[in-house]
Amino acid sequence: MRAGGWRRRAMKWRKLGKIFDPTEFELFNQCREFAQAPQVIVFDDRLRIYFSTRSFDASSGNYLSHIAFVDMRKDFREVIAVSRNTVIELGKAGCFDEHGIFPMNVLRRGDLIYGYTCGVNRRVSVPVDSAIGIAVSRDGGDTFRRLGDGPILSPSLHEPCLVADPFVQVFGDSFYMWYIFGTPWEKRADDEPAERIYRIGQASSLDGIRWRRESGRQIVACRLGSDECQALPTVIQISGRYHLFFCYRHRHDFRHNRNRSYRIGHAYSDDLLDWTRDDEQMSIAPSENDWDSDMLCYPHVFACDGRVYMLYNGNEFGRRGFGLAVLD
Repeated sequence: MRAGGWRRRAMKWRKLGKIFDPTEFELFNQCREFAQAPQVIVFDDRLRIYFSTRSFDASSGNYLSHIAFVDMRKDFREVIAVSRNTVIELGKAGCFDEHGIFPMNVLRRGDLIYGYTCGVNRRVSVPVDSAIGIAVSRDGGDTFRRLGDGPILSPSLHEPCLVADPFVQVFGDSFYMWYIFGTPWEKRADDEPAERIYRIGQASSLDGIRWRRESGRQIVACRLGSDECQALPTVIQISGRYHLFFCYRHRHDFRHNRNRSYRIGHAYSDDLLDWTRDDEQMSIAPSENDWDSDMLCYPHVFACDGRVYMLYNGNEFGRRGFGLAVLD
């Protein structure tokens, strides 16, 4: 279809239902719940979907986020295998990814698979901070090793906290990364937890390791006002036009109020520089009474065998797994 066809009529996502529930499988590290932020690699005979799960750390009383994967047939109806061992170890003491990795975006480059990680580390005054690292798999994506213990993209002068959620693609001769950056935390009252705002930024690279970013430039306009939070960008090119999907929510009262919780947003660009927000062009709505009735979050859009699909999480931030939609 020519790009002009996309401009003339809206495209709609058709939901195919929930396709993976982590509570039905035995993963490692006693990870019994959560399959958050699914990210896919398409192989000739199967799909491998990486996701973040959680295990309880009794020593600290907190949860740790680990990377796992599930292999599925291309019809999305059969699980072939799930990861039984650690895909990537958490970071060393004091490092940016000491307390979790959520999410990990994967990119195949020849015989290697790059893993762009969002590392989480706990703080005292606020719950967490984050930065972006890189790891490489040389065994087909079973395990990943860091290129170093530090991040490749971290808080900076105009992006002071919460640099996270990397998504990397190669267009032409350049790597492009879409990610989120946070502005300062805020507390409305002493008895309430601090909350954050984050927006989508963009960077480019010649080698996928050293990045040049437009520090502090928000590339996607808000529709909820100054308190909108944007998360987990994913980009795909269709008929010459670039489409960016992400999730967005209100800053406060979003965890249990479905009217203020995550929804899927969309923007498009013809030059990878300027982005026009247009959520309605490729809209996807919550169900009336199902696993995704209160929340739609953490989208990942990809092409497989001539179709365009979206993996996404539903209620409770993906506690009971992820589902699938196809673009009609």
